[in-house]
Amino acid sequence: MEKTNKKNPLEGITKEKTQELVEKTLDLYTEKARAKRAPHMSANDPEDSGCAIRSNRKTVPGVMSARGCAYAGAKGVVWGPIRDMVHVSHGPIGCGYYSWGTRRNLVDGTMGVDVFSAMQFTSDFQERDIVYGGDEKLRKICDEAKELFPLTKGISILSECPVGLIGDDINAVAKNAAKDLEIPVVPCNCEGFRGVSQSLGHHISNDTIRDHIIGTREFAEPIGDYDIALIGDYNIGGDAWASKKILEEMGLNVKAIWTGDGQIEHIAATHQVKLNLIHCYRSMNYMAKVMEEKYGIPWMEFNFFGPTQIAKSLREIAAQFDDKIKENAEKVIAKYTEPMQKVIDEYRPRLEGKTVMVFVGGLRPRHTIGAYEDLGMKVIASGYEFAHTDDYDRTYPEMDKGTLVFDDASEIELEKWVEAMRPDLVASGVKEKYVFQKAGVPFRQMHSWDYSGPYHAYDGFPIFARDIDMAINSPTWGLVKAPF
Repeated sequence: MEKTNKKNPLEGITKEKTQELVEKTLDLYTEKARAKRAPHMSANDPEDSGCAIRSNRKTVPGVMSARGCAYAGAKGVVWGPIRDMVHVSHGPIGCGYYSWGTRRNLVDGTMGVDVFSAMQFTSDFQERDIVYGGDEKLRKICDEAKELFPLTKGISILSECPVGLIGDDINAVAKNAAKDLEIPVVPCNCEGFRGVSQSLGHHISNDTIRDHIIGTREFAEPIGDYDIALIGDYNIGGDAWASKKILEEMGLNVKAIWTGDGQIEHIAATHQVKLNLIHCYRSMNYMAKVMEEKYGIPWMEFNFFGPTQIAKSLREIAAQFDDKIKENAEKVIAKYTEPMQKVIDEYRPRLEGKTVMVFVGGLRPRHTIGAYEDLGMKVIASGYEFAHTDDYDRTYPEMDKGTLVFDDASEIELEKWVEAMRPDLVASGVKEKYVFQKAGVPFRQMHSWDYSGPYHAYDGFPIFARDIDMAINSPTWGLVKAPF
């Protein structure tokens, strides 16, 4: 991609200066809190294992965290986007209401008839249910769901905190309901208090798919050599559709999507595919590894953010197949090279040299780096809400030496870093959005694309570029005075 001779956005960023900023940030805390937070932030050095970030630990009590809970990971990420099942939030109305179609997981079908993912199903626990238990109510809900929505292909039961505390046996209810209703009824013991973040909810959900769904169906048509599954894409704003489009253009056949616009019978038959392509490693690597160990299905991680990474990933995917697919991959890349260059030519002159601070969950803190770089921007700080060690191992090589890497940042930490590093854009979640916008700092909500999308694949990059340009170069910021 073309580059200009504008000022290097990393000029002045050194490992020593960033580490000094880390020390100043830690001075905000008491001695005990400082000791706990210190291992979670560091100046990046890809060649020095000493910069390794500690992750997947409990949040320091009293420190404002952007994390979600296990229930959020199970309902909002893994189970919720499956389109043809009724997903029951079993517990009080608060969590159930919050889960109502909040991530914009788009689906194909008629809502309330043959798709149900954006609908709200909750057992609406009351005081009586806490005292006497909610098993009978849950069983009645399963019966009513099947009666009211006869086209549902299954029911998932996502337990909230009180369910685990009082000891309701959702597993027994689900087993009996599945037998009587003759559809899968899957219990997911994902009470919010379990684990340290939503990450455990992903794992629990993967385990329930392993135990109750995978291998219970087969595809109607014979399996071919090019049949694959798209794993860890939740179709936010149409992402999975954009990815499926170019995979099929190169001759592959996407038999199942996990779980955006997903269909439970396709997910159940995924053990027959030839390759699993995983986009969100954090939420679905467990299942990819299970299918490799149990069914011998290889898997690989790919990145469809920005034309540079898309082309790289297409070639890596094609390398798993024969010459026909390899040739098709080159044709697809060639087809989109000129349109993508036009996008870069339009937006890069306005974005060259701009800097970004990223703080999101899942795959975005590392996968989006290349897309920013295609636009001439640089990520000077990146962190995860709920990462594990292997996420950071994949991130260090993507970041430049001296940039800031961090885990489970608090609001005060983010404010301190933004004040010191002065990024041109903060790309984070909805909890941080209004803090920085009110401070006059351009912001993009990168959990659900700020009501935009898709951002994946060739269809998504022009939208991503437009939105980033719109966020940074809006004249609005000239009317808002930053506090620093």
